[in-house]
Amino acid sequence: MFTGELNLSRTSDMDLFRVCTFLFTLMLSRSSSSDTEKQSIDSGLEVYKKLFEVKRKDQMNALKNLIELNDVNQQYKIIDIMLKGLFKVLEDSRAVLIAADVPPDGPFPQDEKLKDAYSHVVENTAFFGDVVLRFPKIVHHYFDRNSNWNNLVRWGISFCNQTGVFDQGPHSQVLGLMAQELGISEKTPDYRNPFKTDHSEFFPSADTFQKALREEEKRRKKEEKRKEIRKGPRISRSQSEL
Repeated sequence: MFTGELNLSRTSDMDLFRVCTFLFTLMLSRSSSSDTEKQSIDSGLEVYKKLFEVKRKDQMNALKNLIELNDVNQQYKIIDIMLKGLFKVLEDSRAVLIAADVPPDGPFPQDEKLKDAYSHVVENTAFFGDVVLRFPKIVHHYFDRNSNWNNLVRWGISFCNQTGVFDQGPHSQVLGLMAQELGISEKTPDYRNPFKTDHSEFFPSADTFQKALREEEKRRKKEEKRKEIRKGPRISRSQSEL
């Protein structure tokens, strides 16, 4: 019985590792093309918009895998890890763009470092919006208590709205919906999260969700206690000399 539970635990941990690795790769990779350098500076943004569409497909596939886990505890763990990584990338990229004084409504950057930062802001802000709309309860659990993340998202939304990348196409609504869901902007009378009903089966009730959160908190506390036990009591210098 114990062996079966252990194997199941290892399998779950491997699934968690694979999904997290894929998501981190997705956050850090930049839409790129060998033909980009052949384009003129004026058409750089138009080229990027096409590459952005390709990246969005990868992001949708990642979300599909996350949804198909159909396990609140696993989703909770993955989103926890993912959000920490995503906001670190967003914070670092913002610093690069601000230091270089890159205007969001200006030409697409030509410097590679600035291209990376620009892409990371646009793509990770959009991806965060996807996660918010599909897993609002989990995201609110983390986001609502973190003022730094709130400031980063507000900046990211503002930056993205000025780039022109989201002006048209299937992703034009993600920023507005995300802002309303997070309470960054006032909800319109007809606001509706288009994914809330579709994926309500992952959170059948508030009780189920709260139970999952409590279990995860217990797991974390146990891990913290284990770390303290491993460290053990420290022998002071005076005692060792005695």
